[in-house]
Amino acid sequence: MKYVLIGCGRIATNHIKAALNNKLEIAAVCDVIPQKMEELLDKHGLGNDLEIKRYTDYKKMIEEINPELASIATESGSHAEIALFSIEKSVNLIIEKPMAMNIEDANEIIELSEKKGVKVSACHQNRFNVAVQELRKAIETKRFGKLSHGSIHVRWNRGKEYYDQAKWRGTWKEDGGALMNQCIHGIDLLRWMMGDEIEEVYGVTRQQFHHYLEAEDIGMAVVKFKNGAIGTIEGTTNVYPKNLEETLYIFGDSGTVKLGGTSTNNIDVWNFADETEDDNSNKGLKEETSNVYGNGHTSLFADVIDSIKNNRRPYVDAVAGRNALEVILAIYKSQRYGKPVKFPLKKFASVDMKGEFCK
Repeated sequence: MKYVLIGCGRIATNHIKAALNNKLEIAAVCDVIPQKMEELLDKHGLGNDLEIKRYTDYKKMIEEINPELASIATESGSHAEIALFSIEKSVNLIIEKPMAMNIEDANEIIELSEKKGVKVSACHQNRFNVAVQELRKAIETKRFGKLSHGSIHVRWNRGKEYYDQAKWRGTWKEDGGALMNQCIHGIDLLRWMMGDEIEEVYGVTRQQFHHYLEAEDIGMAVVKFKNGAIGTIEGTTNVYPKNLEETLYIFGDSGTVKLGGTSTNNIDVWNFADETEDDNSNKGLKEETSNVYGNGHTSLFADVIDSIKNNRRPYVDAVAGRNALEVILAIYKSQRYGKPVKFPLKKFASVDMKGEFCK
């Protein structure tokens, strides 16, 4: 399957690795900075492969290569524009998070992809973590009984050195803050596990330490789900001196689970009323990862390839990407106006937060 990569920054190495693991034909890469393309290809032993074309213009690349599958791994603010152009050209897509920076663009990506018969996957790779998959099975087989509440805690560290690597980071137009960039994977998991359907969100955000940014470095929220369950969200880049944890708790009247580790890759607590012998293998489960991005990219790529071949929806589709984005934008809107936000979110963009922390 002919594959191209758009954007060769920090996360791009996971995309190239996943493409190689899935034996895709890497036809071309694209970045506005040529040096980034060479560094990425060299890192994976592909620097001397002259059959891999290099482009600085993604439109030209899409039109000349005509790939079956493309990844979008540019700065967040350009995801939607690149996605809509690619879908119009009937290219199947894997879009890094967040899928877009406003809810209207996310909805347009979903509608256009359905109209054009194109597969679009939001890159929420943590859904493929072994621990997450085991939790999902327990949810789907109703082992928790009636859900009471759930919570996600993303307690990470990002300092000035990280933000200085790319000027778009921490801006409302191109990135958003801790919730949008670092915490979106955990927020995706919480919404997915708790039944997806939301009534309203009340959120509060602050910029405590990162005054050189536009966006928040801490956000907290309460989520009211339509099934009666409650969710809480805590996301921050203010933890001293390094990443501490990403933990997901789910509580029901017949089950309690806590996923831990730096990226919900371990099972710290696994208790069910209807305990079976199989549950013993889940207690204390640890999936080794080399970084906070985990191991899920390869599995996500494999699923998307299979969805294209068998004409089915990807496991993590564009709706999943929109749903995670919707929660974060609702928290932003709640902070902006100081009141709960009802769902569905009709209209809001990260740029609507401009000047929030300049008061």
